[in-house]
Amino acid sequence: MCGIAGLFSLHGKPVSENEVQSMCDAMAHRGPDDEGYFAAPEIVLGMRRLSIIDIDGGHQPVHNEDKSVWVVFNGEIYNFKMLRSLLERHGHRFSTDTDTEVIVHLYEQYGESCVDRMRGMFAFAVWDDRRKTLLLARDRLGIKPLFYTMVDGRLAFGSELKVLLQLPELERRLNWSSVNHLFSAMCTPASESIIEGVHKLRPGHILTASARNGVQIRQYWDVEFDPDYGKTEQYFIERLRDLLEESVRLRLIADVPVGAFLSGGIDSSSVVATMARLSSGPVKTFSIGFTDDDYDELKYARQVARAFGTEHHELVLDPNVLNVIDDLAWSLDEPFGDSSAIPTYMVSKLAAEHVTVVLSGDGGDELFAGYDRYLKERKERRLAAIPAPVRHAVGFAGSLMPEGMKGRNFLRHLAFDGADRYLDANILFREFEKASLFEPDAYKEIRQEDPRSLWRLFLGSSKMHWLSSLQYMDIKGYLPNDILTKVDRMSMAHSIEARVPLLDHKLVEFAATIPPELKLKRKTTKYIFKKAMEGVLPREILYRPKRGFAIPLGRWFRGQLSSYVRDLLLSRTSLDRGLFRKSYLERLIEMNDRGRSLDLQLWTLITFELWCRRFVDESAFCRSVPSTPRGNFRARVERAHAHEAGGTAVECA
Repeated sequence: MCGIAGLFSLHGKPVSENEVQSMCDAMAHRGPDDEGYFAAPEIVLGMRRLSIIDIDGGHQPVHNEDKSVWVVFNGEIYNFKMLRSLLERHGHRFSTDTDTEVIVHLYEQYGESCVDRMRGMFAFAVWDDRRKTLLLARDRLGIKPLFYTMVDGRLAFGSELKVLLQLPELERRLNWSSVNHLFSAMCTPASESIIEGVHKLRPGHILTASARNGVQIRQYWDVEFDPDYGKTEQYFIERLRDLLEESVRLRLIADVPVGAFLSGGIDSSSVVATMARLSSGPVKTFSIGFTDDDYDELKYARQVARAFGTEHHELVLDPNVLNVIDDLAWSLDEPFGDSSAIPTYMVSKLAAEHVTVVLSGDGGDELFAGYDRYLKERKERRLAAIPAPVRHAVGFAGSLMPEGMKGRNFLRHLAFDGADRYLDANILFREFEKASLFEPDAYKEIRQEDPRSLWRLFLGSSKMHWLSSLQYMDIKGYLPNDILTKVDRMSMAHSIEARVPLLDHKLVEFAATIPPELKLKRKTTKYIFKKAMEGVLPREILYRPKRGFAIPLGRWFRGQLSSYVRDLLLSRTSLDRGLFRKSYLERLIEMNDRGRSLDLQLWTLITFELWCRRFVDESAFCRSVPSTPRGNFRARVERAHAHEAGGTAVECA
């Protein structure tokens, strides 16, 4: 819906509208339709708006009746009409038809517990002028981002990292723990950014700040896996269908055109099928394909589009797509190793030519156990029957084999137990590989904290079923840090809003009650979801092998993009950073050239280097912010002193 930003002085240092306007300018792509600001002596709130609901009347910031409470908001509250009726019965008066105003009156009525009643995706800031308190909140699953930092006695927050980098006093020092996490998991962690001192508000958390009490953070929601073995399979099937329909119906509410991403997989196809049933006209669908048949899935997307009579649009990608790589680096905001960001960027660009809102199928793999790695873990759990001394001896023998030799990693893998085994199979660079990749001084910095330690602790001590523990870990880590980050940044780069019906928190909570035996049944992943969609989707869609949103990047790196990879990673600019060993970079490139699949390792290195060039080397990067596609408007600033009711709107250049 938009991007938000603000500065709050906890210790008397001035804040200015100009600072927050510069912060908002850096994310004009998130809100090309409008902007607005609220200014008081100790705080400035700002926003850029992508108009979705109440286009003419939904300007932000929004305030209550006496202008003592103000809000800036990014996201959608899908149950806002029901909440509005409830609040009106309590005597609250509304002046707009937007969901944003509901947040103001919910806060008046329930305080910080207002988040408990919201059903949607959100990141918002509420300023309570009477109490001189700022409330920041992020939705339960982490669909919408929110960064914050303390700079010289001031709390700064924003929807993207680049927003905070507009503050000249914020030093651009690497967060070594996040660097370590990046080269383990392809993304930065849930509560930290790549910049030291800049944090992310975790999903399902709120932050309160005041001069009296400082900054406090608490969790307001978590998913609890509690299988209900007293219900029948048919009950779960019928309830799942009902919740999916309800979730999609809520996400069709908009005053602008709505479409859907369609990959041809079960998740996006289920969303499209439900949209088609609920919509009065054809659903607009958007798909990406490749000239490489091993990666192209357009035939499945076309099959679904024909089955439901959608207005279908598609785009075929080739290596020339990396002409947009600099824009990708800007839009991603941080180094990011998931190469599916490329097709997500391009399908968002395609969709933006036709709609302002898209529904996506993200979340189904985490909720219903759709990843092949869950099948692999179930199979490898049998390794525990092999005596540990035997496995350790075999693993030691594997470690003596030359790197890249066939079978080496398999033998090493046999030596691990439990959580360590699972993590070893799903990590980008293993510890011995990091020791070879990083220069000694850099490796000393990153090895101070093992990013796997919290995962290992959880997996090793959890009393959940082993499958539930893996799903929980993915819902808390992989989903918000990778999947949702990718979809948010790539869609907002083209000023469209992505909605995620499968991650309605009511549906998530229900999925956590489904017994794991109904999610992973024999060799069938997502068993219960597939049963629920029988008779809705073609069987060829339901039971075809899973591919994921993969792209032929490794082949491109061996072909047309070979010189690009070498020129970038082995450049003097890159090597002079003193982070990576030239000899190991050359070895990675050579092994990929010989056919070993190292595309994700190379892509992570590429995005890290591009990020450094864009956000560290270009010290004046804020002056090169890409222009917004819909920029003809003037900013509005609301100024308030104490909680006077007569704040005046003024024009700001």
